[in-house]
Amino acid sequence: MIIKVTGVEENMHQTLQHIANLYYEESTIIIGETDQWDLFIHIIQADKQTAYYTEGQLQDKKDGTKKADFWKETFSGESDKDRKKKAKQAVSHIMVKLLSEYTGTVQPWGTLTGIRPTKLYHKLIREGWTTTQIHSYLKTDYLLSDEKLDLLAEIVERQHSVLPDLYELDRGVSIYIGIPFCPTKCAYCTFPAYAINGRNGSVETFLEGLHYEMEQTGKWLKEHNIPVTTVYFGGGTPTSISAEEMDKLYSHMYKVFSGMEKVREVTVEAGRPDTITPEKIEVLKKWNIDRISINPQSFEDTTLKAIGRHHSVEETVTKYKLARDMGLQNINMDLIIGLPGEGVSEMEYSLQETEKLKPESLTVHTLSFKRASAMTKQKNKYKVAGRKEIGQMMDMTSKWTKENEYVPYYLYRQKNILGNLENVGYSFRGKESLYNIIIMEEVQTIIGLGCGAASKWVEPGTGKITRFANPKDPVSYNNGYEDYTNKKIKQLEELFQINDSAASTK
Repeated sequence: MIIKVTGVEENMHQTLQHIANLYYEESTIIIGETDQWDLFIHIIQADKQTAYYTEGQLQDKKDGTKKADFWKETFSGESDKDRKKKAKQAVSHIMVKLLSEYTGTVQPWGTLTGIRPTKLYHKLIREGWTTTQIHSYLKTDYLLSDEKLDLLAEIVERQHSVLPDLYELDRGVSIYIGIPFCPTKCAYCTFPAYAINGRNGSVETFLEGLHYEMEQTGKWLKEHNIPVTTVYFGGGTPTSISAEEMDKLYSHMYKVFSGMEKVREVTVEAGRPDTITPEKIEVLKKWNIDRISINPQSFEDTTLKAIGRHHSVEETVTKYKLARDMGLQNINMDLIIGLPGEGVSEMEYSLQETEKLKPESLTVHTLSFKRASAMTKQKNKYKVAGRKEIGQMMDMTSKWTKENEYVPYYLYRQKNILGNLENVGYSFRGKESLYNIIIMEEVQTIIGLGCGAASKWVEPGTGKITRFANPKDPVSYNNGYEDYTNKKIKQLEELFQINDSAASTK
């Protein structure tokens, strides 16, 4: 589907392309004049002193069908920057209304194509809006459905219950430690993950660099009296390394990060069941690791084989029960809606099997065709369910979680996600992942250590966000970890000193 759009600036291209992708599996937005088009949308805008008037006209080249819509965006003392933002939102509003009317497809998330809709909800709360005002605004301006508004409200309320100081966490940090190794790489994955077989030398050298990063970062945090709220070991699969290597790593964590007894949560992803052993569980228990993930993704062996996970459903269940029997009491599991070859019946079966295990939390992802994944590069090889069936699976999951007393506590979305849906984290009350809430709402600096780890600097007081990424491959990381560590510490100095100076002048 080629959609020609006139009357807007070229800087709207990405936004309009994302919206078009909500309605068509294959679409191309062309801004400006062209003879090659299937749909033609013309936008007319008029900027007045108190309002922005936007009109849209749609025409189908094939049958001549025409649609039209109108939107008025009012102003009240906004800056030029805010006016321009509202003008762009008005164009998105018109685009969604025109395509929804033309296709007969309702978008429950309206014009929101961003990753963090809950962050917008939090922003409005901090500005003093009431719940009624927020819902009216999001429904009218952003075209959100009542269902999604209720979901956002429930999640935000739960986050405040779990982290009453959510808006005051910016003077502390959380730590992400990336272990870039896995038994194999899954077809949908774009994380820095390398098959660990045959890489023993790389692992040993990598861990030397990681220990150095941890030591220097911990030293700086201690000198500046900056507390650590949570620690999260991700990857890759952090349990791919040996039990002895894990033991040394966690021992080093307690040595270099002062105040570990005050850290609110430590999570280790043990997502691949084929990496879990009794020896590794003993190490986790030794160092008081209070939350792990064991991720089935699906309870269908044929699906696991198709996506490159070299473990069986039986092994998932066996390792889960092993962790339970050995005393681990906070286990997360991940399921993915829309994996190749799976439909409603397969999803129903996965939920039934999950119910037998009763993990403390369950993260339900909707499959996303990430640009760099093997699945995207060979898209024709992987047959996935259509939008309607994907929606049915999401509805089934939502109903199942309520019936089993799981509460939604965080949510995020992705580009090219099936059915224009979302990923939702559910948990029993009191078992929510604090790190997941913090990183999704972007309320605190996350210091990324290790190969492929990205640091996200959240400026205290202003919330301004900047980023710094370590290299994704172990060789580059091993060759330059001292340099990357020094750069990060310099940026941390700037991040916190700027605001210390600002605070002293108030």
